[in-house]
Amino acid sequence: MELTKGTHKVSKVAPGGIISSMPDNVVTNILDRLPLQDAVRTSVLSRNWRFKWTMLSQLVFDDNFYKYLLKVEGRVTYERIINRLLLHLKGVIRKFVLHTDDGRRYLDDEDIDQWIFFLSRQGIKDLTICNNSDGELHNSPTHLFSCLELRHLKLDSYCFNPRASFRGFPNLLSLELCDVQFESGEVVKFFSQCPALTNLKILSHSLYYLYDKLVISSSIIFELLGVLPKLQKLYLDFLWCENCEFSEDGAKKRSPTTFPCLKTLKLSAINLENGSMLSCAFEMIKSFPNLQTLEITPTFYEYDYEFLQDDAPKTAICSLDVDYNTLGMLQLRSVVFTFSNASESEVCLIKYLLACSPFLKKIVIRPHSCLALGEQMMFAKKLLKLHRASPDVDINLC
Repeated sequence: MELTKGTHKVSKVAPGGIISSMPDNVVTNILDRLPLQDAVRTSVLSRNWRFKWTMLSQLVFDDNFYKYLLKVEGRVTYERIINRLLLHLKGVIRKFVLHTDDGRRYLDDEDIDQWIFFLSRQGIKDLTICNNSDGELHNSPTHLFSCLELRHLKLDSYCFNPRASFRGFPNLLSLELCDVQFESGEVVKFFSQCPALTNLKILSHSLYYLYDKLVISSSIIFELLGVLPKLQKLYLDFLWCENCEFSEDGAKKRSPTTFPCLKTLKLSAINLENGSMLSCAFEMIKSFPNLQTLEITPTFYEYDYEFLQDDAPKTAICSLDVDYNTLGMLQLRSVVFTFSNASESEVCLIKYLLACSPFLKKIVIRPHSCLALGEQMMFAKKLLKLHRASPDVDINLC
């Protein structure tokens, strides 16, 4: 039916006509953006929408989902509900997220493995499995290594133990490891079997777990990166590396390998008062000639890690008199320091970044909350005296 208003015709659509006539791909896009429980509840909108939820291409079983089930079901039957959802979906499941924080005592490893097997046959592209409920590392699902179409993988609190016949994830673009332990000697082999990897995050204890020994060195890190020639983004978390010996093996000499594709580097929980870690940070920055974005979160030693290493060095371990102009130019555009403790080692690193970055636009420095206002002012005065290769760089102490 059409209504005429002036010279324009206005279409009068019957109630519910718009949402009922939307193309399936639009409906799927809308449903995928909703929490899973809300997507299923769209079945009450109209008769036409009764089974629209079965076109979902993403399933996210997170804490919110478990809390919702506890509220409406009373008696928890996680496996039954997840099985029903998987069996009722009509389309291909592209993304699957499973958190077992609240569900571990109700979820069985065998059920999880069968779900992964089901997803592998559908060519799952994006998979997240977070198993951080009981503080223990569980063996990774056996059928995980059948998901050869994976492009994005996130694992939390697992022992990574692929079968002997596993030949890697040829299509994997991004990998996030949090509290993931590898068998001795397997980590480099695994990374070499992911030739397309461009985004790597090694979080929490994972850097500590990568090798079955208590010694970590920059040469070990470069060995890992050496098999990832396409890597563009790297995020390393040095948490608990204080518990092991961080060797300077390879940190004092320039790495023979450079990584031209890497554009973004994030270093978290790194103790810049530790000579080996600071040398490692310098070495990595120098080895990434096209690095554009750098984010560093140092440990605030006196506040955060006093219980780990009472004899840790607290004095500057690099000289402010070094001629950094002899070290080569960087391509940095943006640098962020979070939880800065205004140490001399940080000043040394910032001096290097300012002196060797002619294209740098900004350095954002966020002091640790425990740093006194007077210390912040002294830190700011030191920074203002440093030479800047870029005439446009803005130092923001906030």
